[in-house]
Amino acid sequence: MSTSVPLLEGGTWRTSSADETVDVFNPSTGEVIAHVPVCGADETASVVAAAARALPEWSATPAVERARVMFRLHQLMEEQCEALAELVTREHGKTLPESRAEVQRGLEMVEFAAGVPSLLMGDTLPNIATDVDAETMRHPVGVCVGITPYNFPLMVPLWMFPVAIVCGNTFVLKPSEKVPLSAVRMGQLLEEAGLPAGVFNIVHGGRACVDGLLEHPLVAAVSFVGSTAVAKAVYEKGITRGKRVQAAGGAKNHLVIMPDADLDQSVKALSASAYGCAGQRCMAGSVAVAVGEIGDPLVKELCDYAGSLRVGPTDKNEDVDVGPLIRPEHLERVAGYLDIAAGEGADVALDGRRNTTDAGFLLGPCVVDQVQPQMRLAREEIFGPVLSVMRAPDLESALAIGRGCPYGNGASIFTRDGYAARQFKQHFNAGMIGINVGVPAPMAWFPFTGWNQSFFGDLHIQGTESVHFYTRQKMTLTRWFESADDSFQDPVWKNSKE
Repeated sequence: MSTSVPLLEGGTWRTSSADETVDVFNPSTGEVIAHVPVCGADETASVVAAAARALPEWSATPAVERARVMFRLHQLMEEQCEALAELVTREHGKTLPESRAEVQRGLEMVEFAAGVPSLLMGDTLPNIATDVDAETMRHPVGVCVGITPYNFPLMVPLWMFPVAIVCGNTFVLKPSEKVPLSAVRMGQLLEEAGLPAGVFNIVHGGRACVDGLLEHPLVAAVSFVGSTAVAKAVYEKGITRGKRVQAAGGAKNHLVIMPDADLDQSVKALSASAYGCAGQRCMAGSVAVAVGEIGDPLVKELCDYAGSLRVGPTDKNEDVDVGPLIRPEHLERVAGYLDIAAGEGADVALDGRRNTTDAGFLLGPCVVDQVQPQMRLAREEIFGPVLSVMRAPDLESALAIGRGCPYGNGASIFTRDGYAARQFKQHFNAGMIGINVGVPAPMAWFPFTGWNQSFFGDLHIQGTESVHFYTRQKMTLTRWFESADDSFQDPVWKNSKE
């Protein structure tokens, strides 16, 4: 049974007045489970105005009290971890273990945000000049917006709003119209945690809604996660209107396997990286670079191992390793890359289309060997369970492949050689590096440091950079003069002079 997804505006859940809606699917079954409204500029502006009205009182709330809301949210999320994971699986399609991990990573951001009183402390230096004291303070920036993707319906919003809120801002979340249900549940839990009305708001929609948020004069800061093309457009449009913007884009993550690598462990790590969440994550391994003679045995072991992974519907089913893709059109797009690869001369060593026998939007793990730098599989973000294998004669050639990539999200090396690992860490063209780690995604206390076309902005999501993004610094210089009138002097000070 499908439902209508509500807006949250100023503490009130209400039905949108929009005429257009988008179907929300259960990707495991193809069933329509909800209808999400496509809000226009006027309705979007109304939600922003509600956030602006709540801002003065919330920003004046002591930081300790703001943090206590996060402690209560954390407790509620822990109590409902399994229900939250099941909801993510239902609307996204990832396996239940993957959804549980998503909830856990979101919980870590709430834990980080709960420590904000320490993170908001300023700096002081008495007597920076004669009789002059200097101090800095951090102030909220205002109404903040989060525009989030479908691949992590719970975790990515939790990268944003907990920190923004505890820093004294109010927040408007625009979740992906493909996965709005987790966002709605988070809004309900924030209400249960005692967050005042209007501090957290939800609006739904497509381009008109996003443009309305980017153009609204009361919006001060925008956080975005999505494709590179949209990230670039959001960044450019936001900054030209004087807003702070952090926009995380797409990726083409490289996994370099040296000849001395532990082949068994490397294959397992590569498979988890490439096929976890059905490849629908910006930190997924996309290109395996086999160095030297390890290429042929690597491809054989990859095909054997990935071919044994269980593919199927994930809703209420834990006996699955790889779940469905988000939409039938996305399945068609990703599967189409196998024909593109064959047409360009690559070898489709493992074709996951042979596993698509169930009702959901399923595509099994795919391995494409002999991919060359000029091929589309080497250049384009696929966002599905397709692992391309390139060959390189040595580490320097593998580093050169990275230098030729316009993205720069993450990269990993598998080796026993400390020198090779150090060279890779120092010189590979990406912001997040793994050494014998398949997915080098940071935990909440470290920033998500994508480079190049994978990130637009200066301050990254997560870690202390997120606190800096959601606050602005004020510096105060103070000089006090001794009063000429003794009646204004403190008696203790006066007596000490005598």
